[in-house]
Amino acid sequence: MTAIAAATGTESNTASDTFQHQTRGRWLEHWEPDNLKFWESGGARTARKNLIFSVFAENLGFSIWVIWGTVVTSMGAAGFPFLEGLGKGNPTAVSNALLLSSTPTLVGAALRIPYTFAIPKFGGRAFTAFSAAMLLIPTLGLAYFVNQPGTPMWVFMILAALAGVGGGNFSSSMANINFFFPENKKGAALGINAAGGNLGVAQTQLALPLLITLGTHLMAKDPAGYRFGITLSVLVWIPFILVAAFGALRYMDSVASAKSDGKSYRLALTNQHTWVMALLYIGTFGSFIGFSFAFPTLIKANFPELAKIGWISTIGNLAFLGAFVGSFSRPFGGWVSDKVGGAKITACVFGGMAVSVALIMAALELKSFPLYLISFLLLFVMTGIGNGSTYRMIPTIFSAISKKYAAEHGLDLTESTASARRQAGAAIGVIGAVGASGGWLLQQALRLSNIHYHSMAPAFWAYAVAFLLMGTVTWWFYLRSSFAVERMPSLAYAKV
Repeated sequence: MTAIAAATGTESNTASDTFQHQTRGRWLEHWEPDNLKFWESGGARTARKNLIFSVFAENLGFSIWVIWGTVVTSMGAAGFPFLEGLGKGNPTAVSNALLLSSTPTLVGAALRIPYTFAIPKFGGRAFTAFSAAMLLIPTLGLAYFVNQPGTPMWVFMILAALAGVGGGNFSSSMANINFFFPENKKGAALGINAAGGNLGVAQTQLALPLLITLGTHLMAKDPAGYRFGITLSVLVWIPFILVAAFGALRYMDSVASAKSDGKSYRLALTNQHTWVMALLYIGTFGSFIGFSFAFPTLIKANFPELAKIGWISTIGNLAFLGAFVGSFSRPFGGWVSDKVGGAKITACVFGGMAVSVALIMAALELKSFPLYLISFLLLFVMTGIGNGSTYRMIPTIFSAISKKYAAEHGLDLTESTASARRQAGAAIGVIGAVGASGGWLLQQALRLSNIHYHSMAPAFWAYAVAFLLMGTVTWWFYLRSSFAVERMPSLAYAKV
């Protein structure tokens, strides 16, 4: 490394097939993961290092993003009247709880587009550190205002919106990791990265109720005790956030070839497949995050008698299971898509999700909580697999299109591959944003169904129909042989 490169933290290695791994973060001017010798000589270690720190930061982003889904179930007991009676099925309290828990979903969805574009602008290292540090604002704000008993609901709406910054982390993290891994390892790498983030939902829904319960035991089982418990459950994340920000700044790298060239983003945003995949991601990730946010409220509203059982007095101890199984099934979706193709897996997933909804409706009709829980867990597993399979499809689609275009126009294949990564990175931001907004739509449908029909059944049956339609869309665009041959012959380069 030259003196200038050492001073600026930039790697200027000009060899095309070697790479020297370093622990400290830097700008990588030369990055060629699809070159086997380059990958084995140090590229793989560097990619894994960045994946580890990316997963840690993204995990905390999801933890803060979903925090309101659990906190609202205890705020009525903490003395906030707009949520009193939630455990008794009070329609107003249920509506307010769904409104508060869905607000971070909408804001997080909107932030995913600028967060994706920030990676080429600022680099993965700097922006990961910044996005992690931003999580301090909603956590410290909630810890302060929850101890002001007279705080009106609109203040908590603002705080819930600020928690949306945790949702934006997903797109910046996924767009960044997309540049680090070779084509044949993207499915597993993106699956692991996403699953690590998704697990933040499960750990929050497990830890927060326990910490809130601990707080009430340390103080008293009265509003002041619940406020102390909520404060404890929020402040516990602060040290981890500081570690994530510092670790990203010190150890992560930024890929110079990830710089935006304008053309790649324009091509991605005008490509119909970006929007088709965005629709499919509404069905998979929108369902995962929407039901993850709403699950604690749904359990408490539909089965209030569970609160009488000692160890289940904090309902979130069961709600975490949904996000937990959904998170762990995501890497499997990416892995199996690497083997047989993401479109086949995605189509099967939507069929399984429709069946899961029908089982949930049967459980409510039978008033069977075991069947209700099992059916929801099946739904979460399906969403996790679908999240992995749809995200595996994105880089494959853009890679196939770019290779076809390069072959037809005699362009350099290396530059075409780099452009495909940039296009896929841009598409990931849009697809992630639209998919996350599906979580908000899902919760609003539940809320409006509860208000107008005094039942959530109409919303659930609408979901089942939507899942079947999305399965049909997957088949229409990516599984019909006539379409693949006539409209997108580049699919022959790789399995979608």
